[in-house]
Amino acid sequence: MFWRHGRTEWNHAGRFQGQEDIDLDATGREQALRAAEVLETRHPSSIISSDLRRAADTAAALADLTGLPVSYDERLRETDAGRWQGLSFAEIDEQFAEDNAAWRGGDPTVRAGGAENRIDVGRRMLAAVTEAVGRIAPAGTLVVVSHGGAIRAALAALMGLPPERWGALAGLSNCHWSEVHEVVDRGDALFSWQLTEHNVGLGSLPAEPIEG
Repeated sequence: MFWRHGRTEWNHAGRFQGQEDIDLDATGREQALRAAEVLETRHPSSIISSDLRRAADTAAALADLTGLPVSYDERLRETDAGRWQGLSFAEIDEQFAEDNAAWRGGDPTVRAGGAENRIDVGRRMLAAVTEAVGRIAPAGTLVVVSHGGAIRAALAALMGLPPERWGALAGLSNCHWSEVHEVVDRGDALFSWQLTEHNVGLGSLPAEPIEG
């Protein structure tokens, strides 16, 4: 299960956070507490999280309810957005119009702010998640607490989508989650993972920009 962190002030203001270490705001902390109550009922067996505070504090809300420890992995961080970090989406569009148009159009090869592209992010996310899955029992539930753009890249990589089709996946709103199940008896299946829930959350949680 992939769970995006709660809201931050930069989310609310429409700024691209990237790997800047921004705290949850009051709404984000409330989102995390309420969503954690739902996720506890899924009986998670392990929690891993980005080490950035907005993800780590979201993970802590579930850890407090379940008694599970949280393992932190910097490979679960959001996209390194280079020169775009801290800018509003309007400022990015004004200053980097061509690259931003390609980025928003889903081109996975575009480097956000000259730094990472979505393929880079998907590769490191996939490595971290695969290692974590290998450490739990076959019937266990892993909760991965991360970021909007990073989770979308991870889902696309995990399901083996061609990079040019990654844009077909919508991103996650703050504190929403997506669930994938491993296909154990593959038979003639051409895939190893199935997306069973996507961008699910409590109905009253406000939507915010997807990236970050």
